[in-house]
Amino acid sequence: MSIKKTELDGVLKISPTTFFKDFRGEYIETYNKDFFKKNNINIEFTQDDISVSKKNVLRGVHGDFKTWKLVTCLHGSFFLVVVNNDENSNQYKKSISFTLTDKNRELILIPPKFGNGHVVLSQTAIFHYKQNTNYDRSSQFTIKWNDSNYNFGWPIEDPILSERDK
Repeated sequence: MSIKKTELDGVLKISPTTFFKDFRGEYIETYNKDFFKKNNINIEFTQDDISVSKKNVLRGVHGDFKTWKLVTCLHGSFFLVVVNNDENSNQYKKSISFTLTDKNRELILIPPKFGNGHVVLSQTAIFHYKQNTNYDRSSQFTIKWNDSNYNFGWPIEDPILSERDK
C-alpha cells in the first residue's frame, strides 16, 4: 500500500496492494492495521458500512465531529467530495474531490469534522466505508449538495436525492 497526502490537511489517498492477479481475478489488500500503525494512522475501526446506489444518486454531504472514515468503491464508480467543516481551520469550507472506481481501488481517509458525499457515475455502485464510531445520525451535520458557499464541482446538475439531502 502507499499513502499520499492531499491538499486538505488530514485527508489521505491510499492505494492498496494487489498481491495476486491471474486469469481468475485479483487478490487485493485494502486495509492492514500494522501498515496503518507503521504510518502513524492509529485509528481503531469499529464498524463497516455499505451503500448500494444507482446512477445519478447523490448521497451526502454528511459528517460529524468525532468520526474517522475510510472510503472506497467496491463496484462501479462514483465522484466523491470531501469538505472541511472545522470552523477553527484555515481550510474551513475547502473541498477536494476524487473519482473512486472498482478499477483504481483507491481509498480515502476522511478525518472528523469533515463531510463527504458522492454521486454515482456507473449504472450501480457499491460505496464501502470503515468508521471508528458507531453510526449516529443525530450527531451528524448536513451540507446541502448545491450550497453556494462551497465549490463542490459535481459532475451532475439534477441528481436523485433523498429528502434529507434536498
